[in-house]
Amino acid sequence: MNTKYVKEFITFPDITFMLILFIPLMVYTFLHGLYIGTWIAFFIGMATYALSEYVIHRFLFHMKTPQNPFLLKWIKRLHFDHHADPNDLKLLFLPIWFSLPGFSFFAAIFYSITNSLQLMIAYLAGIVVYFLYYEWKHYIAHRPVQPRTAMGRRIKKAHLWHHFKNENYWFGVTHTSVDKTFGTYKDQKLVEKSETAKNLENRI
Repeated sequence: MNTKYVKEFITFPDITFMLILFIPLMVYTFLHGLYIGTWIAFFIGMATYALSEYVIHRFLFHMKTPQNPFLLKWIKRLHFDHHADPNDLKLLFLPIWFSLPGFSFFAAIFYSITNSLQLMIAYLAGIVVYFLYYEWKHYIAHRPVQPRTAMGRRIKKAHLWHHFKNENYWFGVTHTSVDKTFGTYKDQKLVEKSETAKNLENRI
């Protein structure tokens, strides 16, 4: 892979911030790595983001166009404008002001269940690791880079179908399992081309 894409990815401010956050979280997690509960919490964190990736994309980012001007501006920045211009780097990554409160919300719930700061940090580390993986896969989907694996190529194709064929299918960015479970993964040849795939704001 051309190193310019790796550099472009890691130097984008929101990604750089998350990479910096990732370091102390993982250091703390490894310091408690002999405790099996640490890794259970870590993988639960990864699973949390893997599932929320689909749920947030489908039900929040593709919400009915809000009438409230503030909410409309908010959702346009988060996702509508990304569909209008899928290759704009400034619209490609989730902003920190959205991600950090979401991570904190999930972490607070996990802490209320476990009452353990150690496990909560491991859980949060798992979320951040999967988030960075998600952002990388999303970045690759919109850059002229060919994934090395057959699965990676299938996932990239599905994401591009979501943008350029029909916005009502293929919500997964790192996996297709939830799409297949809920019927939003279909043979693209059987799906009609949507007139609003690049203009979510004008959906009826």
